[in-house]
Amino acid sequence: MGQPAPRRRLRRDLHRRHRGQSEGGQFANRPIYAAIGVSLAGEKDVLGLWAGIGGEGAKFWFAVLTDLKNRGVSDTFFLVCDGLKGLPQVVNDVWPRTTVQTCIIHLVRNTFRLASRRHWDASKKHVKLIHTAPNEAAARAALDDVTDVWGARYPAITRLWENAWAEFIPFLDCDVEIRTVIWTPLAPYSSCALVRVDG
Repeated sequence: MGQPAPRRRLRRDLHRRHRGQSEGGQFANRPIYAAIGVSLAGEKDVLGLWAGIGGEGAKFWFAVLTDLKNRGVSDTFFLVCDGLKGLPQVVNDVWPRTTVQTCIIHLVRNTFRLASRRHWDASKKHVKLIHTAPNEAAARAALDDVTDVWGARYPAITRLWENAWAEFIPFLDCDVEIRTVIWTPLAPYSSCALVRVDG
């Protein structure tokens, strides 16, 4: 048995393996999609990693979800995702009882990308009232408040929340303890540090 590879070299090899190589010999960034499962007992597990080319659609996501189902994921309660084109549409084909939930952190981040930095602090308290609302009616009232205060200056913020509303409101039906678990699918980011090394 040989010596283990030095940590730096191992990290570089993982990085190159996941980045791919184009015809001209240049390395290109490729997305890696991670599926993290959380059991009813609260145990987390990496269910799989899939390399994409960017801009994946319904056909790609159907194949990923079918792969997960074929490997034993018989049902899901919540599927948390962020703006992955085609994914919400195919979830119910594979797991009909699944609730698709948008990533709240990405929704909030995208809200502030649509506003000038000088207005972030002032608008933050209004936006927070939407995603911390105790129910849908309170969240709708908070969104109406955001529209009244910021809608003339930033109409895209209202459109962002309106477009995400159907996948946002299931979050509001959950207790605070569950909201902290389904708040975001960002758990994979810390484990992706090994593949994000520039070399």
